[in-house]
Amino acid sequence: MAQPAREQARPALPRVPALAVLAHYLTGYRRTWRAGVFSSFLLPTLTVVGFGLGVGAYVDQGVDGVRYLDWIVPGLLASTALQVAIGESTWPVFSNFQWIKTYSAQSAAPLRIRDILAGHLAFVLFRALTASVAFLLVTALFGALRSGWAVATLPVVALLCLAVAAPTFAYAAVVDSDSWLAMLFRFAVIPMTLFAGIFFPVESLPGVLRWLAYATPLWHAVDLCRAATLGVAPQWSVAGHLLYLAAWALGGWLLAARLFRRRLVV
Repeated sequence: MAQPAREQARPALPRVPALAVLAHYLTGYRRTWRAGVFSSFLLPTLTVVGFGLGVGAYVDQGVDGVRYLDWIVPGLLASTALQVAIGESTWPVFSNFQWIKTYSAQSAAPLRIRDILAGHLAFVLFRALTASVAFLLVTALFGALRSGWAVATLPVVALLCLAVAAPTFAYAAVVDSDSWLAMLFRFAVIPMTLFAGIFFPVESLPGVLRWLAYATPLWHAVDLCRAATLGVAPQWSVAGHLLYLAAWALGGWLLAARLFRRRLVV
């Protein structure tokens, strides 16, 4: 009679089952958050000092009449969120399929595929937002935020996180070796970071490369973040930027859900 009693004592799933999946990742993060906080403050500080102050000292006229440090900070904010989001969506997702089989255990519980996917994406969103808040705090100390609208960058980077994390979940679910994850960084993340308007205006690129930059979700987030921190209008419409990022997020979600179901449902 002891076994049924133990089963009755188990906590029930929350009304939103994805929260149980999120709680799983947050429980593990409690043991590693100190290292994450250190890197979240150290990385933006070194980046701002190295690029904003170091390189900016040689850019006498600034960019579009704006001090180079102030101009580069929103791009670095968006790229930091992107790199955190993709970093949390590659090897962790791949290992959950291939090595530690976390997804298989979760699918054996009363969790649906969308619960597993939504809970893990929520944790990735949490990681990207905490890194972005740390970045904003550091750059505010350098006086690089020229407008109170800088707080509006947080929902922008949240949407950017979903726009890149969801397709990356799908990618990590279909590859058969972690070597493909390194290739993603080499041939997608690094070029996108270099040519999406973070370090110099996209308009200075040749025509074909310029339109490739416009096609990346990072450029749309950079333009919105720059408009918010500088207190100016973006180059493209706000609605157009947001719809484009939302389309990436929705398409990535649908693809990831399909591939997760193919891998986990027998």
